[in-house]
Amino acid sequence: MNLQFKPERFIRRLSMPAMIAVLLASLSGTVVQAASAVITGNGGWLFPAWESLSKVDNTGTARNIALVKELQQQLEREHIGLVVLMVPMKAPFYAQRLPADQPLSAAVMQRYDHLQRDLSQAGLTTLNIKPILQRTEQGKQTAFYRADYHWTAWSAENTADSTAQLITERYRLQGDPGGGSVLGQWFDRRAFGDLASNFLPAIKRKVIGRDLYTVRHQVEKDLLIDDTPAPVQVIGNSFVQPYLGFTQKLSNALDRPVALTWNPGDVGPWATLLQYLESADFAEHKPQVIVWQFNEGQFHLGPDAAANWNAKGVTSLSQWHQRIKKALP
Repeated sequence: MNLQFKPERFIRRLSMPAMIAVLLASLSGTVVQAASAVITGNGGWLFPAWESLSKVDNTGTARNIALVKELQQQLEREHIGLVVLMVPMKAPFYAQRLPADQPLSAAVMQRYDHLQRDLSQAGLTTLNIKPILQRTEQGKQTAFYRADYHWTAWSAENTADSTAQLITERYRLQGDPGGGSVLGQWFDRRAFGDLASNFLPAIKRKVIGRDLYTVRHQVEKDLLIDDTPAPVQVIGNSFVQPYLGFTQKLSNALDRPVALTWNPGDVGPWATLLQYLESADFAEHKPQVIVWQFNEGQFHLGPDAAANWNAKGVTSLSQWHQRIKKALP
C-alpha cells in the first residue's frame, strides 16, 4: 500500500489498527497456536508470545545489519539517504507487568541498546526510540496499548517529531517547505486491542476489556490526488499505518509531503521494501530519504524466514540481492 500524505489528500481509516497477521512463529520455530499466542500479564496487559522473552539471535541480527548496510550503500549511489527506525519490543518496556512465570532474560532486556550500538557502529543512521517512549509514558499517556501489539498514537507522533529533527539535521531536503499534513483533532474510542480480539476467546476477552484509543481525526480536504513528489518515503508495518499517525506527524513536522508504503506485520519489512523499490512510484520519482521501520522482536528474521513471513513476504537471500541490484543498478 503506497500513500502520500498532504493537507488535501488524506486516506480515511475507519478500522482499528491493521492486525498482525495471524500467527508468526513460536520460540521453538513452530507455528504458535491461537491459545498460546498471547501472554497475559498483570492488570490485563497482553504481550505477543511469538516474540521470545529469553532468546536472542545474534547471528541473525548481525546478518541483517549487514544486509541493511549493503542497501544503504546502494541507495547512496542514487543519492538517497536511509534512516533505520527500530521500534522497541513491548515486553522489556513493561517487564514489571509480565507474569512471574514469564521472566525476561538479561539478553532480551539488553538487546535494544545493543542493536542501537551495532547499527551505529555499522555507520547506519538510526533513532534511539526507547527514551522517546519513556518520556511518552506519563499520566494517562502510555507508550503501548494495554491489550494491543502496537505503540500508541502518542508514541508514534513523538517518534515522528524526533525523526523529523534527525532528517533535518542529516539531510538538506530540496525545494521550499510546504505541503505538510494538517493534523486533525484528538478523539477517544474504546475498542478491544488486537491481541485480545484476535487471540482470546470471547469470555477471556470480556475479562480483559476494551482499551481507550486516543487518536486523531484524519483531515480530508479533497479527494483529488496531488502528484507533487514526496522527498521522504516511509516503509514499514502497521506501527506506521495511517490510523496511528506517524507519517502524518512526520509530514507536519517537516512541512513536506511524505509518502508511505506499509503492510501488515506478517509480510515482513524485506518484502515491503522490495514492493516499493520495484514500484512505478520509485522508478518515476526517487525520494531523498527513506525511513525504514523495523520491530526489535523480529529484526533477527531475514528475507528468507519462511516460517515467519507469509508466502508473499519470503524471498531467498540470492533473490533478495538480485532484486535489490535490479532496482538499484
